[in-house]
Amino acid sequence: MSHRRPKPPRRFARAADPPPFLCRQTDLLVAAGRTGRIVNIKKGQLAAPQDMRHAADKAASTGNTRILLTERGTTFGYQNPVVDMRGLQIMKGLGYPVIFDATHSVQLPGAAGNASAGQPEFIETLARAAVATGIHGVFVEVHEAPERALSDGANALRLDLLPEFWQRLKAIDALVKAWPSVE
Repeated sequence: MSHRRPKPPRRFARAADPPPFLCRQTDLLVAAGRTGRIVNIKKGQLAAPQDMRHAADKAASTGNTRILLTERGTTFGYQNPVVDMRGLQIMKGLGYPVIFDATHSVQLPGAAGNASAGQPEFIETLARAAVATGIHGVFVEVHEAPERALSDGANALRLDLLPEFWQRLKAIDALVKAWPSVE
């Protein structure tokens, strides 16, 4: 078995998006940073929010300043990621934009036996709470019929719910950003 260095994404990729379970892998983060593209570093479910500084610094060591930190929850027992809203504030303090992944945060890995299950009824609740912390963005997977989705349908937002969902999040964001920071 030989050790191979990761290859940068192809020309058409707009962002480097390493998987969360590799959020501490130096070679991968440096290769992603070298692309000059946006590097979206998703916090692994076993990583502490403050440890994301090391991951971001690895990508930034290449001179790339286009780095995002994404929260997707922390493992709490088996098949149960939980979002600790304090982690969003901690990651914001690292100096990089913070994104909240509202749909993977409700995913229950392996809970359906041969696939992941999900709790999409909590997508908006968690997204509202995350936006209220003053984060920089929200990631949401949508599908017109989540029950027919080939991947991640169990934790996807139905497409017809997106416009009103987004309007409510934008209203919370405007309200929070109108107040002085509590940091």
